[in-house]
Amino acid sequence: MCNRLFAGAFALLALIWPVIPVDAQGEPSGTLLPRTADGHPDLGGIWDFRTITPLERPVELADQEFLSDEEIAAFEAETAVTRNADLNREALAKIVTGRGTVNGTTETRDLALAYNDFWWDRGTQVVGTKRTSLIVDPSNGRIPSLTAEGERKRSVRQALSQRITEGPEDRSVAERCLLGFNSGPPMLPGGYNQNVHLFQTSDYVAILNEMVHNVRIVPLDGRPHGTLAQWTGDSRGFWDGDTLVVETKNFRRETSFRGSSKNLNLTERFTRIDSKTLLYEFTVEDPTTWMEAWSVEVPMQKSENPMFEYACHEGNYGMEGTLSGARALERNQAAGASR
Repeated sequence: MCNRLFAGAFALLALIWPVIPVDAQGEPSGTLLPRTADGHPDLGGIWDFRTITPLERPVELADQEFLSDEEIAAFEAETAVTRNADLNREALAKIVTGRGTVNGTTETRDLALAYNDFWWDRGTQVVGTKRTSLIVDPSNGRIPSLTAEGERKRSVRQALSQRITEGPEDRSVAERCLLGFNSGPPMLPGGYNQNVHLFQTSDYVAILNEMVHNVRIVPLDGRPHGTLAQWTGDSRGFWDGDTLVVETKNFRRETSFRGSSKNLNLTERFTRIDSKTLLYEFTVEDPTTWMEAWSVEVPMQKSENPMFEYACHEGNYGMEGTLSGARALERNQAAGASR
């Protein structure tokens, strides 16, 4: 009799007890996510987004969306060697011919030689999803084709980059230590300082990137977008279930993303997967620049390390070299013309 009562009670308990899902790491998720007082997932803290997974899928991988464990081990080992400028400085120096790519990355060849390997912090691992690219849409993992206007603007930028620099305003905002590098928006892995600090209240979310001292204050109260163009755009946020969605428009021309126009619409999504992982997704829509929209996934890992100041202006000797070199070229040209 006791056994039957126990079995019946256990069966009833099984029916009414909530099922707690478990993530890929075996950690309970869903209802066990840390939450704020208003019930939303707690996104606060410092998140690390370094990875060696390229933005675009290498052409040779064609339609291959994921890497096998064996391919990951080989790629990580090869990248540790080929990205080390100290080991490859002489070979890389011979192929410095202007703007280009190194080992499938979007770095310039001259940037690959900028520092000793000690100063780089690009990571050593691919993303946990094992994807062959950070781009998840289109399905080929590549940035879509440029429109005719996008091609025209690219040609203009290339021409401007080849002429003598007239002054600091002639250089990009990143070179001038104003904004840029990996901070976006949108955020993408870069050379170093690859972290973001999120602060969250019921009315606002603040997104702080120390590269370069950039913080976005995102209202969550449903107010409409303004009409004033801003350096990092005009952001508005809302919750879609357990995902924070941030929509940004009204970017300034100087802070375009990979050549985007003033018509850029950026949608970012922040989803806390478990206690250690934040999935950052974004979609870029700019029909003036690209033939179609494209989307990226960057899993971020919780960091217990503090953020340190990025003293860009204080160490910006490159700008001094660029401007003094430009003036030297002008003097040489003037001297040649007077002969």
